[in-house]
Amino acid sequence: MKEFNINSLVRKNILELQPYISFRDQNEFENPVFMDANESPFGEYNRYPDSTQKELKNKLAALKNVSAQQIAVGNGSDELIDLIIKIFCEPKKDSIMVMNPSFAMYKFYASINENKVVTLDLDKNFQINKDLFLTVSEQEKPKIFFLCSPNNPTGNSIQDLEFFIENFNGIVVVDEAYIEFSEQKSCIELLEKYPNLITLQTFSKAWGMAGARVGVAYSSDSIIQLINTVKAPYNVNSLSLNIIMQLINYKIIIEENIKNTLSEISRLKNELLNVECVKRVFPTDANFFLIEFTNAEKVYQELLKNEILTSKRSPQIPDCIRINVGKKEENNKLINVLKGI
Repeated sequence: MKEFNINSLVRKNILELQPYISFRDQNEFENPVFMDANESPFGEYNRYPDSTQKELKNKLAALKNVSAQQIAVGNGSDELIDLIIKIFCEPKKDSIMVMNPSFAMYKFYASINENKVVTLDLDKNFQINKDLFLTVSEQEKPKIFFLCSPNNPTGNSIQDLEFFIENFNGIVVVDEAYIEFSEQKSCIELLEKYPNLITLQTFSKAWGMAGARVGVAYSSDSIIQLINTVKAPYNVNSLSLNIIMQLINYKIIIEENIKNTLSEISRLKNELLNVECVKRVFPTDANFFLIEFTNAEKVYQELLKNEILTSKRSPQIPDCIRINVGKKEENNKLINVLKGI
């Protein structure tokens, strides 16, 4: 990777932006009387949450073996994706690069920010062609490359991730929303080597906390400072912070849930392969399958009639439906309906 100054990639107005700083969160008090923020003196959650999320960051730092200064916490990964685009991409001028197919929200937030979206079509195995990557990167010069691995909606991990990080002259965001289900190593391990790398993780999937809306960015101190400058002052609420911190204390429960999910993935795959209307079950490193059917539209509608909600991927991925793994009884209902089609 070519050496570069991160600040050379940042929008000028962002570099000049002064972050909101909560005096309360920047100082320690023994018996404070809070009369600074126009809060109600009554109620269990009457006080604003810690705007710096210090306690959660310290727990995550110990869990991931990084420093707390390398962590930014967002209102879901969606907020972090939005902020990263706003930090590095000048509206109507800069572009981002995404894989196709991949998670739709990268394109969504780029469009809101009026940034062009450059797409890299994946090959038949849903991998990135390296020559195509190098050519498009050189021609289009996108500021950010969003890499989702394991990828949504295809389920597979992207091979040789380090090649793309090393050979991209901009910011590489590796979205690891499903990393806990994969044998792939986290790119958090590469942060010291690549100052242009941001790794996103979430509590929405394996941790079972989609309703809490908590995502995390891991990166260099300088990039994390930029994210913390741009984010809203109290972007993650007290309820979510508290429940996530409690969950980390009892992560053995999460590990057991992941183990059970992986067991169901294996069982469900074997069941799906014996269903007549199933043409192909694609390999997965996530908690869902991309499945090709003989008549995907008919299958989708029949599942819907039985109140089984799935994600239709046609026409982008012809005749395919994405179906995530549920509890054993839910998976059994899915198989029984599919066998009746």
